[in-house]
Amino acid sequence: MAEFNDKIVVLIPCYNEAKPIGLVVQDFKKALPTADIYVYDNNSSDDTIAVAKEAGAIVRTEPQQGKGNVVRRMFADIDADVYVLVDGDNTYEAAAASDMIALLKRDTLDMVSGCRVTEIQEAYRPGHRLGNWMLTGLVASIFGRRTQDMLTGYRVFSRRFVKSFPALSQGFEIETELTVHALELRMPIADHDTVYIDRMPGSDSKLNTIRDGIRILRVIISLVKEERPFPFFVGIAAMLAFLSIVIGYPVVKEFIATGLVSRIPSAVLASAIMTIATLSFMNGLILDTVTRGRREMKRLAYLSHHAPRDQ
Repeated sequence: MAEFNDKIVVLIPCYNEAKPIGLVVQDFKKALPTADIYVYDNNSSDDTIAVAKEAGAIVRTEPQQGKGNVVRRMFADIDADVYVLVDGDNTYEAAAASDMIALLKRDTLDMVSGCRVTEIQEAYRPGHRLGNWMLTGLVASIFGRRTQDMLTGYRVFSRRFVKSFPALSQGFEIETELTVHALELRMPIADHDTVYIDRMPGSDSKLNTIRDGIRILRVIISLVKEERPFPFFVGIAAMLAFLSIVIGYPVVKEFIATGLVSRIPSAVLASAIMTIATLSFMNGLILDTVTRGRREMKRLAYLSHHAPRDQ
């Protein structure tokens, strides 16, 4: 077991995890005996709070429902040098935390993602695997492929990552936002394989494959609009311009041949669509400048904190 001098905290967001949370807290106390372990309860209706306290965790609450809201509160409330974020469902191996922290400090990284490895179909269902693969591939094609498991709930962060992260999402889409934040600021990151464990009997997943997949896809589109506004709006402008040309071509052809415009509605529609296409292109130019300024501000916030160091 590696020993660390920096202040380490384990952050566990929880909603109705009374059955596994005690074991999760105990396992992380063994894996990281010097770390403070925080459980943030998110309106649980079972005994999650009591079980977590009995296991030795520091328990706090976040009344706004959703994992994103809990992570935002955690990152704002707690000061540390190294942050371990893990789900409270006992599906991630606590023993890997020490190696993930050592990797973070040795290579001066800002995020180490626990990439899930398992042969148990029930632990990592085919629908979840497919959805993760598709969404990770989509983000990689836009922001760069630097992680193999974008939606993992097990990560280790540096202080400068946590304190520069805006945390705008409300639910499970927070995982996508965490990844894109690292990719956008070109932070040094790495993956570390971790065993993914089947849930305990009586502990049900809060993730709905279709519903949450659609929400994550919506967040990806929103992040592309916000972080890549020029290609986003230029793409819209190109489609609108093409549509305008298709509609307006017969009108222009007729005018050249006869000097008359008999299809007034088509002419007006083509002109209106081309105007919107031009406005979309101009929006892309303006918002690209704004986004660059926002990125510089986040970078300055990131640089205001020290890097993790291997002591």
